[in-house]
Amino acid sequence: MAATAYPISWPMGFARTKHPEKGRFSTTLPAAIKNVQDSIRLFGQDSGKAIQGLVISSNYTLGGLNPPDPAVAVYFTWDGLQVCIPVDRYTTLAGNLQAIHHIVEARRVELRHGTLNLVRASFQGFAALPAPGSARPWHEVLGVSPAASRADINSAFRSKAAAAHPDAGGSHDAMAALTAARDAGLKAVVS
Repeated sequence: MAATAYPISWPMGFARTKHPEKGRFSTTLPAAIKNVQDSIRLFGQDSGKAIQGLVISSNYTLGGLNPPDPAVAVYFTWDGLQVCIPVDRYTTLAGNLQAIHHIVEARRVELRHGTLNLVRASFQGFAALPAPGSARPWHEVLGVSPAASRADINSAFRSKAAAAHPDAGGSHDAMAALTAARDAGLKAVVS
């Protein structure tokens, strides 16, 4: 996992929120950090599977309690899965951290009322979010020029998806990487 605490390591292929909202959480930044740490620790205890490599990644610095980009991405390893929970929905670090706390608490509820397999399945979506720098650039994955058109990107995606799809002998990981590359390429195309 190549995530850093500062500056933020936002997962590749995960769209950013264009218009964050104020949020209704009434918590302080230290309390929100503690809530995230505690909920992740308790999740590990409840599941019987250790949490390793916890990184809370943001643009927070001691000199800037309210950075212009208040996004937060929490990375950790659980039961062999590299997990990333990124949130940028709210205008404050505390709000985004508190949202992550509630996401982890929801997994604890799944664990109490469901099964370990249910929680593993719900974490699969989080596991598909690689840290920045851990994947090849989108144009290399698709085999196109960095200046490729939307049509070229879509054509390359369709061609490679035919072999990468799990139903065609590929894998979920290969398909996820290909989909992330297509999405990043389409986002990069100047309209």
